[in-house]
Amino acid sequence: MLCVVYKSPKKAETYLFVERRDDFSRVPAALLDTFGTPQLAMIVNLATKTRLGQADIDKVRLALRTQGYYLQLPPPPDDLLKAHLAARGKSPA
Repeated sequence: MLCVVYKSPKKAETYLFVERRDDFSRVPAALLDTFGTPQLAMIVNLATKTRLGQADIDKVRLALRTQGYYLQLPPPPDDLLKAHLAARGKSPA
């Protein structure tokens, strides 16, 4: 199963996986407006992969089959205050 990965010019570390190159027919218009003009990042053969960088490969495959696209968002930012307080043995108030 091949898929095409596009990166967002508007949102850092945000990627859109679709089944066919330049086919965004199953992607909601509102999502494309927010995403911006997709920029080709790579073509991936999901049949030969066992894992992806930050996305769960099984969720990607399922989303591509059922809705025609998968949106990978960046990981949430680290809670630096929580980490600092935990290192000092305190809990947030």
